Amino acid sequence: MEVMNSCVNAVAAPFSTARGKLASSSSSRVSRPLRISCVGWDPEGVLGPPTGGHIARRTFQKTLEKDAVAREAFEKQVRLEKEARRVAREARVVPQTNSELVNFLLDTEAQDIEFEIARCRPRLNEEFFSFLQNEIGSVRFSVNQTKETEDRLVELEALNKVLQEGLEAYDKLTKNMLGARERLARLLSAQDKRATLLDMIEKNELDRSLLALLDENIAAATSQGQAQAVTFMEKIRGAVLKYITI
Repeated sequence: MEVMNSCVNAVAAPFSTARGKLASSSSSRVSRPLRISCVGWDPEGVLGPPTGGHIARRTFQKTLEKDAVAREAFEKQVRLEKEARRVAREARVVPQTNSELVNFLLDTEAQDIEFEIARCRPRLNEEFFSFLQNEIGSVRFSVNQTKETEDRLVELEALNKVLQEGLEAYDKLTKNMLGARERLARLLSAQDKRATLLDMIEKNELDRSLLALLDENIAAATSQGQAQAVTFMEKIRGAVLKYITI
């Protein structure tokens, strides 16, 4: 009997131990706090399908912000340089004699030559070009030809060509702008602007000069805070742009 009891106890002991472990394990699982293991749980489809690319969007946004700052800094630098150049060229005094005027124009930066042609236009007459041609001839046929005289000849001939071409372009632009002012005044003061536009289209009077003049007026009105005038002229510009002759 003792042997049997020992056998029963030997079998029961592991079973009891196993039951204890199972009970302990079950108790542990029940008492463990609930954890969410699926952040995309949306059985009703309220949130819609998941979308990725958040990091890429943030990177792109930061790049745009950096580009905007860089662009603003660049544009500011351009404005400062443009203003400095304007002040510098307006500070130059146009000389009185033809000889001094030739040297003055030779010393002018290429980017400012158009400005100086416009400013010196009354002086760039037949008398001036006659003097310039004589100067070119005297250097070309000089007895003592040196490197300096050769360079001087090249500079004078280049100046003569630049001035001739620049004057032709300036005079043409001036003529076109004068005509554009008359046409713009007629268009802006017309009671029936649509009819006036159609008439100008038939006469081929809508061109880049008129558009450029409109842009100047819009910029001037904008700087002066004339919002109503800006809106009005922008409508006119849009209509002109539809029928402009290139």
